[in-house]
Amino acid sequence: MITTDLDTLAINTIRGLSMDMVQKANSGHPGTPMGIAPVACTLWQHFLRFDPADPIWPNRDRFVLSEGHACALLWSLLHLTRVRAVDPDYEILGAPAVSMQDIKTFRQLGSHCPGHPEYRLTSGVEATTGPLGQGVATSVGMAVAGQWLAARYNREGFPLFGFSVYALAGDGCMMEGVASEAASLAGHLQLANLCWIYDSNRVTIEGHTDISFTEDTAARFISYGWNVTTVADVNDLGQVTRALHSFQAEHERPTLMLVHSHIGYGSPLEDSPKAHGEALGEDAVRATKRFLGMPDDVDFYVPDGIYEWFADGIGRRGREARAAWQELFERYRGAYPDLAGEVERMQHRALPDGWDAGLPTFPADPKGLATRDSSGQVLNAVARAVPWVVGGSADLTPSTKTRLEFGDAGDFQPGDRAGRNVHFGVREHASAAVANGLALTKVRPYWSTFLTFSDYARGAIRLSALMEIPVVHIFTHDSIGLGEDGPTHQPVEQLASLRAVPGLLVFRPADANEVTETWRVVAALRHEPAALVLSRQTLPTLDRTHLGAAAGVARGAYVLAEAGGGWPEVILLATGSEVHLALEAREELEADDIAARVVSMPCWELFDRQPADYREQVLPRAVTARVAIEQASTLGWDRYVGDSGTVVGMRTFGASAPLKQLLSKFGFTPEWVSQVARELVAAARAPR
Repeated sequence: MITTDLDTLAINTIRGLSMDMVQKANSGHPGTPMGIAPVACTLWQHFLRFDPADPIWPNRDRFVLSEGHACALLWSLLHLTRVRAVDPDYEILGAPAVSMQDIKTFRQLGSHCPGHPEYRLTSGVEATTGPLGQGVATSVGMAVAGQWLAARYNREGFPLFGFSVYALAGDGCMMEGVASEAASLAGHLQLANLCWIYDSNRVTIEGHTDISFTEDTAARFISYGWNVTTVADVNDLGQVTRALHSFQAEHERPTLMLVHSHIGYGSPLEDSPKAHGEALGEDAVRATKRFLGMPDDVDFYVPDGIYEWFADGIGRRGREARAAWQELFERYRGAYPDLAGEVERMQHRALPDGWDAGLPTFPADPKGLATRDSSGQVLNAVARAVPWVVGGSADLTPSTKTRLEFGDAGDFQPGDRAGRNVHFGVREHASAAVANGLALTKVRPYWSTFLTFSDYARGAIRLSALMEIPVVHIFTHDSIGLGEDGPTHQPVEQLASLRAVPGLLVFRPADANEVTETWRVVAALRHEPAALVLSRQTLPTLDRTHLGAAAGVARGAYVLAEAGGGWPEVILLATGSEVHLALEAREELEADDIAARVVSMPCWELFDRQPADYREQVLPRAVTARVAIEQASTLGWDRYVGDSGTVVGMRTFGASAPLKQLLSKFGFTPEWVSQVARELVAAARAPR
């Protein structure tokens, strides 16, 4: 690349806009955008295959800003390249994704320039980033998806997929464990389409990184199996260009582009922690603009010719690449109509016609199956019907029963990019983040671990809900039913904490047929993630000839067993394995002429969305004697049992002992549940 005066002018324009955004908001981080602007500008203008007029075309390169606090950089790029809005749920179609008004209202209510990048809110944002390390970890999933898409859909003469994934990371990202997990996995998988740009400015909020971070990061990544290239001076555009070419020439390893930059470049506070996390101040902003050769009395200044320069660079190149791809796809449709149909459905998060016809129905069986086992069967049926279902576990596939076992499923490895089983290794946080990246690339992902280890993945689980992407988080070993494994493995608070995540659907099915109906709901989700919470121990498959139909799962809760006579004196509410306990307690109560209804509540979130009249049918307000039963924290159940009800649940951690002893110790027996219910009924019957 031959640098021009316009290269420098564009870089300084980005720096000026970034300073002004933060200064006007009096909030944000100006230093990092200013320091790394030469790399970002060079990448976008001369390398990135991205069409601002169509920022979601399938074979575009992805750019993920993992150091999300530097979002003023991204907002400047989206504005100057005139990226167009494409999401009608959040934007006005065809309008600028980031207008000058958005730039001027950075971090303010209603602006498309929030304080960290948010997927869906602003077109051109590929992933929600904020918690450091999440962006780079998510980018690994995007790179996996790129390799998988190419292996499944490319044909001779039809290179349909071949995009690159760039992630811009900072020192904080490199310190976070999730980034290390993901980098290790990417190195093993030899993801040569992945480039992490490490903005090594050596400054964090507390000061110079020497106080906490003195490792040889390049050596670490070499040990992971990465190609490492170094840019000694961020302002040397020749070095930047050579490093990006080094990535493009690498075909066997992911690339770490280690860039030595200066935070707050050109400001009087250069390399100061203040420039990292505060507005510079009006005097410093003016002095910096003078240093950069910009007018110091004009805010949000865009020099003449800059919009046109970007339009003739990334705009023209992206438009031509996208048009060529669309022409290629039309020819591909004629040659491979079935595969083209898959691609189109995938991009719209639609499912094949009749996808659920092969979902199993399980016969009544008093011995039954663990819900992890029935889920494994249903997952395989779903994956056979939906060829873009891809996933795996954090090294627990034999225990979580999440392996795709049909003939051509295969394992995603350097030697088999079409494999649909991904071995994430013992990396829970990276597993969930990689799944997010897969979903953002429109592949339909799942990942799994034990429920108690969901805590290790909490950041990525939360982001799947914030981004509104349909990741399936599968958690097995769901209760104190683990017995001898003890409280380190017995989840107590995890269910309540998952239910606390807005937009996350949490399912805890009671038997094999509830599992089938759970998957029927989950597979069809387009904008919501789901958590499946499954048992290790076997649970009877209920006889539905005299019980409520398992299709009630779709409404979140339903009457499983009606009270004798049709009107209950007491309602027993339960999820998962405790539904069977509720049924046993009901038999004891009915034998004592106490009319008891059992309600299965596999998904609170879906039940809360139902019309008021349905919720009243299931939980009539007139029945105040209610007992909730769940081998987990009691937090949240009060909304369903009310002031007059009781929760049989966990108020401490579990213990290491055989299952039957634990059930007796913590009160999960028919005798105890029925006794609690009797006391509530007696109180309700007593004259007031």
